[in-house]
Amino acid sequence: MPVYEALNALSTPVWIVSPQTGEALFANQAATVLAKGRSVSELRLGSLSARPQVRLADYTPPMLAREQVVEIWTFQRHGQAVSLPCRLTLLSMGEHAGAILVEALASGDAMLHGWPPEEPCLSSPRQDSEVRGFYEILFRTNSAPMLLIDPQADGRILDANEAATRFYGYPRDVFAGKHTWEINEAGRSILPVMQAVASLPGGHKPLNFVHRLADGSLRNVQTYAGPVVLDGRRLMLCVVHDITEQEQLKRELEQAALRDPLTGLWNRRHMMAQLEQALAGKRAHDNAFCLILLDVDHFKLVNDSYGHQAGDRLLVALAHTLTSRLRESDTLCRWGGEEFLLLLPSTRQDSAQQLAGILRQTVAAMTHDDLPGITISQGVVQHQPGESLHSLVSRVDTALYQAKNAGRNVVVTG
Repeated sequence: MPVYEALNALSTPVWIVSPQTGEALFANQAATVLAKGRSVSELRLGSLSARPQVRLADYTPPMLAREQVVEIWTFQRHGQAVSLPCRLTLLSMGEHAGAILVEALASGDAMLHGWPPEEPCLSSPRQDSEVRGFYEILFRTNSAPMLLIDPQADGRILDANEAATRFYGYPRDVFAGKHTWEINEAGRSILPVMQAVASLPGGHKPLNFVHRLADGSLRNVQTYAGPVVLDGRRLMLCVVHDITEQEQLKRELEQAALRDPLTGLWNRRHMMAQLEQALAGKRAHDNAFCLILLDVDHFKLVNDSYGHQAGDRLLVALAHTLTSRLRESDTLCRWGGEEFLLLLPSTRQDSAQQLAGILRQTVAAMTHDDLPGITISQGVVQHQPGESLHSLVSRVDTALYQAKNAGRNVVVTG
């Protein structure tokens, strides 16, 4: 492919990544050498990594708006973790339109021979004076916490505005003698990240960290750090925004969007994501996994005879009973109506079939006041080499259909 040949000719590491799965669709030779076999997920979530968003798909709107998106990834050099900024842009044409192009902001050669790059030339005394005047006004009047940091002095905090002293709980004279690693939950391991941030171009999206306040409490913060030259010294001006409540609300909303409101189980959307991960694990490590699709026998008769509220209570009781028999690593979701889908990682078909038999007996023995006894029919399948998720789900659905036709309250393997 001519395009890929051109990318392989670059000394800059480049990846093309799926925003949905996070898998690398392509990595040029420089990226392959730099990654040393590590996946995109491992590079993004390493010990020295920092990013504005956890999910790559969340970058699509800002990238469509042509905002600059930068992440810091963790690589290994001579057995040590090192951080490297990477720029993310959206591909708008070609075979991988809609995928994310990730470009390291320094070549692999630069990493091997020293990082960060050499400092740029400093400004003139007149420019320093103008910058200091602007800095003083900005620093003293801004309502957001701001820190002035010297990245070359072990991340020392040279100054903090009044908003920062209120937020962190340190008096200004105490705060100004501290270092950034003392307020960051990551401790001294944050220093390489700070060096990478110091080399970033202006205009990038803020990065997320966890900071520790004077009282020991932790807060999720979003920080934007930009270079500023004062008195001939290249420093970093850092603006801090507390996003703890937003992050908590975001997590709650994300959880709610992935849960079935009646039973509290995972919903179909979450299960599809889990299936994608299981499939990726099978491809990468040959981890076997199985599915069990089960359905409540004659559930319509329960609703017609006892009412829909009784039917709902029965589904909730069934969800609790099924969950009590599963491993922590298993994933159970309400697939739809009275159907439930169970994902069993690191499991072969004989073990899955044995579990299905246990579930069948357990459900048949359920007793609840004012509710009828029920039975379940189940289809069991194991993922086959090279099989797509569509084929896998279709097979387990067919196995369940055969269980229904076999008289119900039975298990059929597909």
